[in-house]
Formats: sequence, structure tokens, C-alpha cells
Amino acid sequence: MPNRPRYAFRSLEPDDLPMLRAWLRAPHVREWWGDPDKGLAEIEAAMDDISTEPLIVELDGSPIAYLQSYDPHLEDEHPYADQPMGTLGLDISIGAADLIGKGHGSAIVAQFAAELFGEGAPRLVIDPHPDNARAIRAYEKAGFRHIDTRNSQFGPAHLMALDAPQDIENS
Repeated sequence: MPNRPRYAFRSLEPDDLPMLRAWLRAPHVREWWGDPDKGLAEIEAAMDDISTEPLIVELDGSPIAYLQSYDPHLEDEHPYADQPMGTLGLDISIGAADLIGKGHGSAIVAQFAAELFGEGAPRLVIDPHPDNARAIRAYEKAGFRHIDTRNSQFGPAHLMALDAPQDIENS
């Protein structure tokens, strides 16, 4: 794809929380994240949790999305701990509604997946709600495939996986 946008991933900082609160209150995010105050509290807790890496995605220096990766093997009784060791989970939300449907979600996930595979992750999982057809399509576009439908303490999930390409050399 020519002129594919390149995204920058940076750690979530306390100064980002007001922006994140506004994103979580936006109808297109709230529909899938639920209560914005609860979501923000969970994200704040993740800032100090070794199992989760909360990030802000920037395009041309402007924040456009929240992204987190997590290790399900570092959380007690995580519903995806049955995945291969080294598997990382992803969650993403595009902040502004006018950026939805423009290919950012799949492009961000694809770029971040390539970086995580380059660091040695063998598999990535992502778990949109089964009714979130837009997210499912975006993740399919990024190469993810459906592997299971689950219900857990996090709610219903259309569990999708992307395995590391076999041609990545481990040096």
C-alpha cells in the first residue's frame, strides 16, 4: 500500500488522562468499553501493572488512539492463559469518531504486530465483542483470524489470533 501511514507508539502518561477520559466518553468508544469512569480507572491501574503496557498512538505527532498490550500469563486466571507462552493480547480504541472507518485501526494493529513479532512475540490475540463487526473486519484486514468465541469476566469475545511470520529470524 503506497504512503501507508506510520504511527508512533508512546507510553501513556498522567497528562494524557483527561484526553483519554474524553475518548472513553465518546459514543463510539463507550459502546464497547462501557462505563468511562470504570474504564479510565482500569487504564490508570494498568499504568502500574507489569502485565499491561498502555500506549498512546500518534499520527504526525497528534494522539489518535489508545492501545494496550498485555501478557495473559501474568494475570491470575486470565481467560487467554491457554494461549502459547509469549502470546500478547491487544486492545485498541480510536479516539476521535471522525477517524473511524478510514483504515487506521487495521493499519495501527498491523504496524504494532510487526513490532511485537520483531521483539519475539509468537502470537497476538485480540478480542472484540462478537457484535462489533467494524472491529472484527479491521482485525481481519490486519491478518487476524477467528479462533474461538468465549464468555469471561470481561464479557463476550470473538477471540482472534495472529501468529508471527515464520520467516522472522531470531538473532
